[in-house]
Amino acid sequence: MPSRVRARLRAALVAAVATTATAATLSPAQSQSPDRPQSATRTPLFEQQILFRADQDPGYACFRIPAIVKTKDGTLLAFAEGRVLNCGDAADIDIVLKRSTDGGRTWGPLQVVNDGAGDTHGNPAPIVDRETGRILLAETYNTGRTDSGNCSVPCDRSPYLQYSDDDGRTWSTPRDLSDQILPADWNSWYATGPVHGIQLTKGKHAGRLVFGVNTETWNGSRVSANHAALIVSDDGGDTWRAGAIDSWPIAADDGTFRQKPSEVTLSERADGTLIVSGREQDGSDLGHRSQTTSRDGGDSFTGPFRGLPDLYTPQVQGATLRMGNRMLLSAPADPDRRRTMMVRSSYDGGDTWESVDRGRVVTTDWSGYSDMVGIDASTVGLMYEGGTVDARDEIRFARFNDAWLGPRRAADPTTPDLAPGAPRATLLGGARTTGGVIGDAVEFDGADDAVRLPYRSRLPLGTGDFTASLFFRYSATSGEQPFLWMGGIGTTQPQIWLRGEPDNDRVRALITTREGFRTVRTASVWFDGAHNDGRWHHLALRRGGGQLTLFLDGTAISTADVAGSVSRNSPFGVHVGQRMDSRAFLTGAIDDVHVWNRALGDAEIGAAARATTGTKSSTTADTVLWLPMDQVRPGH
Repeated sequence: MPSRVRARLRAALVAAVATTATAATLSPAQSQSPDRPQSATRTPLFEQQILFRADQDPGYACFRIPAIVKTKDGTLLAFAEGRVLNCGDAADIDIVLKRSTDGGRTWGPLQVVNDGAGDTHGNPAPIVDRETGRILLAETYNTGRTDSGNCSVPCDRSPYLQYSDDDGRTWSTPRDLSDQILPADWNSWYATGPVHGIQLTKGKHAGRLVFGVNTETWNGSRVSANHAALIVSDDGGDTWRAGAIDSWPIAADDGTFRQKPSEVTLSERADGTLIVSGREQDGSDLGHRSQTTSRDGGDSFTGPFRGLPDLYTPQVQGATLRMGNRMLLSAPADPDRRRTMMVRSSYDGGDTWESVDRGRVVTTDWSGYSDMVGIDASTVGLMYEGGTVDARDEIRFARFNDAWLGPRRAADPTTPDLAPGAPRATLLGGARTTGGVIGDAVEFDGADDAVRLPYRSRLPLGTGDFTASLFFRYSATSGEQPFLWMGGIGTTQPQIWLRGEPDNDRVRALITTREGFRTVRTASVWFDGAHNDGRWHHLALRRGGGQLTLFLDGTAISTADVAGSVSRNSPFGVHVGQRMDSRAFLTGAIDDVHVWNRALGDAEIGAAARATTGTKSSTTADTVLWLPMDQVRPGH
């Protein structure tokens, strides 16, 4: 055993014994969910502790990339990358492990499963063979760096495999799997997992072992294709082959991918279908997650990966796990940044997922990669990156039960969207009607009230002209006051918004656009004066004729338009009275929200501004959305 490893193990053993004795618990404020549900039948359980951290586990500068499984004997094995020099992805990295024999309440000392010895040995993807008890660990190697830079492209990545036959206490010598699962054209990036693989339990392929990889092709001058694939074994891990593969070429004109799924996680539905969910990395389609299914045990996909535009999460790895009749997804809930770790449920096998207002918040801290494990029929273990300063500060382990998740919530109240073929919009937080300009309007309390539209393909406005029109009324003297939000959020995400800014004494609109992979442009236009006088005002934003024009009570002010799409790449939402990331809510009222996919003329916008109760209006083919905001139907 190398002296560096022996020294690290001795130091880690001392620290780990202390950790086990204290359970490395977080403060009470951190160890409790901010809004624990009450259950009439069972007590909600939520507790968490720090599992890996540099000052707790000497010899490492950083820990990242969690993965966790439960062995046939019931032991939990928590894997991570122990990063020796820094927190970079391509330096000296070991694969490390801690074991728990009491369901994750306490943990044993740190073990080094695979010593990088200066190179990168990472991307742990453990799988348990429940027929033999063997634990298999797929992993990926590349030549290490001494700085914190990324692996040079093309990167010399190759897959390896280890196994343990004694419940994770000792591990075999790694063996190279390149001749089995590294085709010649997967010659740039290659990554196993990083998340647990599974053993199938249903159908003719029951007993098969499956894990995911994502890879890239280098054509001699650039990356030319991306591949997401399943790797399968039907002989307990002795031999492996590539099964289902979804390949996406890079666009020759702008150097982008339409889809670029990576870091896939998979779960088996009750009927044996595999739901395969992946991080969506910079594809031009909307959304930061994409998914597909396999009905033949991972031999093929039923179709290409498709984006999930309204699943709010940043570009980050996530994990899925089936728990009885619900499927769980762990991933940060902020659509732009790695923060607010959340567990969301699906009640249709992962076809649709809960929105962020329904998911269960684990922490509002910075948070990143994660994995989940079933501890028993009603208890789940969540291993995730988290920190108060940076998502890479530490790796935490949380235990929660189904009572903490709570039952499925009843449907929310709705209000009509009169655009052609549009479903009703959802009212959140108890928003209610009040007197408006044209009949009633919706009043927002500034805490959690909002109106949110279900996603449909007509809502994204893309590169075209548009006009957005609404009436607002508010009297707040501070804070961001969002009126309408369409698209993503953050400095680089395509978006449109209109809001009041009393702190800056103005009413403002903004668009952010993207062209190709890297070109981001922003333009904003505003009126001085917050117009927070408690009276109704009309606001409209028009894109057309090379201008971005804001109208306030019939008066216009313009700035130059910026080329590109206002709806590309990022998660996509349409919100009234709320920022997309739920970090600001309107205290005030909104009436008659109308968006068209064309640039209305000055006279048409003037007519909209003068509209009153009794004014005749109608839905036209260019109506993208129209919320009269005058009716609320209770959920059912």
